[in-house]
Amino acid sequence: MSDYYPIFVDLRGKAALVVGGGPVAEGKVRGLLEAGACVTVVSPDLTPELQQLAQKGELLWVQRKYQTGDTAGSFLVIGATNDPAANAAVWEEASARNQLANIVDDIPHCNFIAPSILRQGDLTVAISTGGRAPTLAVRLREKLEPLIGAEYARFLQMVAPLRAVLLQKHPPFAVRKKLWYQLVDSDILDLLKKGDEATAWQRIYTIFGIEPGELENPPQA
Repeated sequence: MSDYYPIFVDLRGKAALVVGGGPVAEGKVRGLLEAGACVTVVSPDLTPELQQLAQKGELLWVQRKYQTGDTAGSFLVIGATNDPAANAAVWEEASARNQLANIVDDIPHCNFIAPSILRQGDLTVAISTGGRAPTLAVRLREKLEPLIGAEYARFLQMVAPLRAVLLQKHPPFAVRKKLWYQLVDSDILDLLKKGDEATAWQRIYTIFGIEPGELENPPQA
């Protein structure tokens, strides 16, 4: 039985605190910024990349060591210093506030863990080993990367506006479910991989039983 319930958290506009400014913290900050979080970094020093992000205003840098009270107002907290005492203090404060907290490489002091992630547009594949062997998750992600190309991102762009049209045209859920599986199981991803978007659109229209004019402003490549 797994110790963790896998979820995807919407961090857009939410406050995230990273304590630490080294290479490990840098990786965590990049992931948080990609997810749209408002990131604050507390650390006396930063890596060159984090310094650049701070100079650009993409994160807030508090240039000092962690102090009690720093987690206030944060939705998510990550401790990534090389000071065990500081990391323990971050965990104690965040835990007491019932915040999402992760102390890097310290599973007992985490109430969430960060998976290895593969992204293609709106498609996100997350792989976790429950913190037991993160390198295995990385290797599995690397094996998947050649199999999941940009055609998956484009597919999701194309079909996103179709959900409303399909709901109106085919109200029964069972019918829509069958059509979606028929589309996914078709050759549409192969067509997109080859760059044959015209035929891919025709496949969508045929399977869903709609006319091109029923879709206003189809998403452009």
